[in-house]
Amino acid sequence: MIQFIGVNKVYDDGHRVLNDLNLEIKEGEITVLIGPSGCGKTTTMKLINRLINPSSGQILIDGNNISKLDPVELRREIGYVIQNIGLFPHMTIAKNVGVVPRLLKWNKEKITAKVDELMTMVGLDPRLFANRYPSELSGGQQQRIGVIRALAAEPSIILMDEPFSALDPISREQLQDELISLQQELKKTIVFVTHDMDEAIKLADTIILMNEGRIVQSGSPERILRHPSNDFVKNFIGKKRMQVENLPVAGDVMVDSPAVALPTRGLAEAMKMMEKRRVDSLLIVDKDNKLVGTVSIYQVLDHYGDEGKTVADAMRPIQHVVHPETPLSVALNLMSQHQLSNLPVIRDNSGFVGLITRGSVVSHLADAYSVQEMEDQAHVG
Repeated sequence: MIQFIGVNKVYDDGHRVLNDLNLEIKEGEITVLIGPSGCGKTTTMKLINRLINPSSGQILIDGNNISKLDPVELRREIGYVIQNIGLFPHMTIAKNVGVVPRLLKWNKEKITAKVDELMTMVGLDPRLFANRYPSELSGGQQQRIGVIRALAAEPSIILMDEPFSALDPISREQLQDELISLQQELKKTIVFVTHDMDEAIKLADTIILMNEGRIVQSGSPERILRHPSNDFVKNFIGKKRMQVENLPVAGDVMVDSPAVALPTRGLAEAMKMMEKRRVDSLLIVDKDNKLVGTVSIYQVLDHYGDEGKTVADAMRPIQHVVHPETPLSVALNLMSQHQLSNLPVIRDNSGFVGLITRGSVVSHLADAYSVQEMEDQAHVG
C-alpha cells in the first residue's frame, strides 16, 4: 500500500502544485490519477519514486517512509512506463527489456527466461523480435516493450505516465486490453496517469480525480459515474457519460443459467445440448466452474469426423470478460467495439457466474423502463 500523508509541493517560484494531499493507493489494484492539465496528477505519481521530492509531508510504501530510502535503489524496485517509451535505440529489444535485471545482477539464464516470458505474454515472439532494434518495431510494439520492461525485475509497484496517449486508437485499445489481462494475472499495484476519462473508466479499480493540487473525488468508476460529488466532477465526466450513470451493472443484466458444458463432453453431446437450448455455441467450464473457453456449432462440425475428440479439442479461448460489478455502459462498449454477441461475466478467481447477451440487455432495460413509466403515472395520479 502507498500512503500520502499531508503532502505538499511548492516550487522555488512559489507555485503550489499539491495542497495537503492525503490518499491511500491499495495494493494489487490499478489506481488512475486524472484531472485537467496542471492539476498535480503527474507530480503525485513522480513523488512515489522520488523523481520529485515533496516540500512537506510523508509518503509511505508498505509503512516505510521513502525519504529514508536510497532513491536509486527505490527506483530499481518500481517499474516506470512513460508516454515516449524511452527505449535505448542501440540496444536490442531483449537487452532493453533486461536492463533493470542486469543492474540487479541477475544471472544471464534468468534474464533470458524472463525476457522470453514477458515478450510472449504480449504477443511478441522472442524468436522473431528479441534481436531486433526499437526502430524496427511499430509504435504499438515499442510501447508493449516499454510495459514489459517495467515488469522485468518483478516490481510490486508500476508507475505509468500517459503510456498510451501517443498511439493510434486501435493500438491504444489493444494495449489497454493487454494491460487488463496482465493485471488479472500479475496483480501489481499500478498507478496510472491519464487525461482520458474513457481510459480511466475502462482500466481503473479506483479513480482519483484531481484539480488544483487537491483530490476532488475518489472511488470506483461505478461510484463516480453514479454519484459525482460536485459540478466540477459532472463536467469532467461529461454529459454523454452522465446519461448512462443510472444503468445497471453486469451482474444485474446477465443470464445466470446460460448453456455450458464440461471440456470432456463429446462433440455429438455438444450438438445435442445446443439443439436443446436453441443456441449456436456453448461456454466451456471446468469442474471448478472456471471459464476455460467457448465452442460454436461451426467449430464442432470442423472436428466432428473424429469420434475421439471432445469440446476441449474444438473450443477457443475467451478474449473478453467482465466482472459482475462492471458498469453496463462499459460492457456494452466492449461488445460494440469487438462486435460480440455475448459477454461472459466472471468473478476475480475466474469463476463463471453468467452471460450478458443482447437479448438480456434489451429485456432488462425494457423492464426497467416499464417500471419507471408506471411510477411516473402513479405520481401524476
